[in-house]
Amino acid sequence: VVIPCFRIGKAILDLLPRIGPEVSHVIVVDDACPERTGEQVRGACTDPRVRVLSHEQNQGVGGAVVTGYREALALDADIVVKLDGDGQMDPALIPALVRPLETGQADYCKGNRFHRVGFLRGMPPVRLLGNAGLSFLTKASSGYWQLFDPTNGFTAIHAAALREIDLDALARRYFFESDLLYHLNQVRAVVRELPMPARYAGEASSLRPGRMVVPFLRGNLRNLVRRVGYGYFLRGFSVASVELLIALPLIAFGAGFGLWHWAASVNSGLNATAGTVMLAALPLILGTQLLLSWLNYDVASEPRQPVHPMLARLPRRPGAGADGT
Repeated sequence: VVIPCFRIGKAILDLLPRIGPEVSHVIVVDDACPERTGEQVRGACTDPRVRVLSHEQNQGVGGAVVTGYREALALDADIVVKLDGDGQMDPALIPALVRPLETGQADYCKGNRFHRVGFLRGMPPVRLLGNAGLSFLTKASSGYWQLFDPTNGFTAIHAAALREIDLDALARRYFFESDLLYHLNQVRAVVRELPMPARYAGEASSLRPGRMVVPFLRGNLRNLVRRVGYGYFLRGFSVASVELLIALPLIAFGAGFGLWHWAASVNSGLNATAGTVMLAALPLILGTQLLLSWLNYDVASEPRQPVHPMLARLPRRPGAGADGT
């Protein structure tokens, strides 16, 4: 279990004893915490499974988790769970979280607080709306259209799949979980979700939704372009690729042509001719149909076969690092 810590303080001391015997190592990463969480754990925790790593400078939640991931791989862990230190995630759910990985059904499993309406009681409205919006963006950028709650940090990943990911390329701040999903799609990992209730007790959060809009939007758009470019034009080429190549120019032409003539009609006071309207509408209709057809293909292309059973059987190269190099 990897626990990134920033402004956690004594709350982690209540969490650590609740981690069950199924966990062999607990890695606490003090991300330059001003409350010196790492020192508090060293001074008060006697659990031999617990080890504390410290950053001299704050690297963000993603940077802290990556440090924990590297340590877990060095310890030859089979499955690595990420758990927040503020008590919002129940350690008793860890066996259920890792079960799809143990049984070979998935390479990565994450919590989902949106699975039932009743699970959302207590979630602040700002977080509720923010998570809903981010979920739709992350579906497109990652290619995992069936997933929700992308910022949920209660996750488990199989070590064999983790070694296939370039840890240096992962986002270091709050975009980490969404970015990890994109990288998992690139190695065709299967992702499952664990329904879980949202638990909030008035604890402070370092996340400021207003400040995160632009970074999350920029990160998701970048990953969408990279995923589509690599998946449909470099790694593979199909009828869906042709549909996308035709759809985007048609939509752009129809929208641009229609807006241009609409503005000209407003300025001149003359109605556009039927031919002008059709010349704008037909490309839009055809382009939209082709785009929907591509989207249907993309949804159906979500990974279905876990990769870690095959990867685990491959001999590990001497000196191989966490990113497989």
